[in-house]
Amino acid sequence: MYLSFNQLILTMKNRNSNFSRVILFVSSLLLVCVLFVPLWRIDLDAPQYPEGLRLLLYPHKLGGDVDIINGLNHYIGMKTLHTEDFIEFKVLPYLIGFFALLFLVSGIINTRKWLWISVISFVIFGIVSMIDFYRWEYDYGHNLDPNAAIKVPGMAYQPPLIGFKQLLNFGAYSIPSTGGWLFVGAGVLLVLALVKEKYMKKS
Repeated sequence: MYLSFNQLILTMKNRNSNFSRVILFVSSLLLVCVLFVPLWRIDLDAPQYPEGLRLLLYPHKLGGDVDIINGLNHYIGMKTLHTEDFIEFKVLPYLIGFFALLFLVSGIINTRKWLWISVISFVIFGIVSMIDFYRWEYDYGHNLDPNAAIKVPGMAYQPPLIGFKQLLNFGAYSIPSTGGWLFVGAGVLLVLALVKEKYMKKS
């Protein structure tokens, strides 16, 4: 029932610093905030819309000028966008909540093993999410209605994964929104904590 002296020393060596523990708690809080703000945004600029149009992607829904964008998409043969058509909006809030809980538990347990688990799994989650987002953009930009009112041979309307792209007379900007930056910030903090723990272990 009692730890031996060597087991106690080993356990102490595998404990994280208070800095990393705080980072885990802060990252957990950041992910909770992500649930209530848009993750990503796609801004569209064109002469006929001087104020611009914006598509917002929340963890659980689409927002912004969805109806106007759907009307424009109809003319070029793109599918209209509806929250209920995306399984991601049903699953993503639970996944974000899971990682918020994982970081909280990792901070309570406070060992390097759990810090590694948190960082690696979160990085994989981020990569898979971006791949899925690219797949979604590709599908909507390439699978066009052949009977659309406006057809440009060889033209696809896939928005950029990140950055700028010209789509006919529209300039499309795809960038993280508030939730996306909070998500990235949590990942950067976790990696920073892991690097610090590795450095402390060697020193």
